[in-house]
Amino acid sequence: MIPWVVLDTAPIPGGSESLRLLQRGTEFSIQLGHNELMNSRLSGSEEALATLSAARVGARRNACWLIGGYGMGFTLRAALDALADDARIVLAELVPAVLDWGRGPLAGIASDALLDPRVAARVADVAEVIRAGRSTYDAILLDVDNGPDGLTRSANDRLYDPAGLAAARAALRPGGVLAVWSAHPDAAFTQRLSRSGFRVEEVGVRAGRSRGARHTIWLAARPDR
Repeated sequence: MIPWVVLDTAPIPGGSESLRLLQRGTEFSIQLGHNELMNSRLSGSEEALATLSAARVGARRNACWLIGGYGMGFTLRAALDALADDARIVLAELVPAVLDWGRGPLAGIASDALLDPRVAARVADVAEVIRAGRSTYDAILLDVDNGPDGLTRSANDRLYDPAGLAAARAALRPGGVLAVWSAHPDAAFTQRLSRSGFRVEEVGVRAGRSRGARHTIWLAARPDR
């Protein structure tokens, strides 16, 4: 068995632990402490976060998407593949090193997605980016925790509370979609989305394209009016 090698570590602003990037042969892993957040061999649910959102939003001219969290770039790559040439994607990543990894050892995994001219990558707290927008985005995709709670740092809880959901709804254009990735279902969060004025769909997807654990994606649509 080839051993894991730690390539880099990166502190999380406002968090108590650090992210670690590990490699074993051609396989990569991003871990929080010893909790694996993402593995290069299992990209199915991260890609589905983008493809399911694109299917719900539909084709729009000059579409503008916001993606919170880069990870290994699977969601960004899938979004770029689904969107037209006139689209724009704002990528908000809190940890600068994660973008460095995406431009360095992980660049090939996402086919150099960060170099696409449609992408504006920012080192930023996605909660602040959301609050700064009003009727700006056709889709907001969040994959910054293992679910609708602040795993990586407690401040992320504000993304999923009523005030955070109200901010996301205000930042969406009519008919836009808030998509949230989770490692597990959460009935309370489904109810919270509904109470926040979204039309909610909860979808179970595999971690891999046909195997692996079953993850949850919420697709919460802002009504057209």
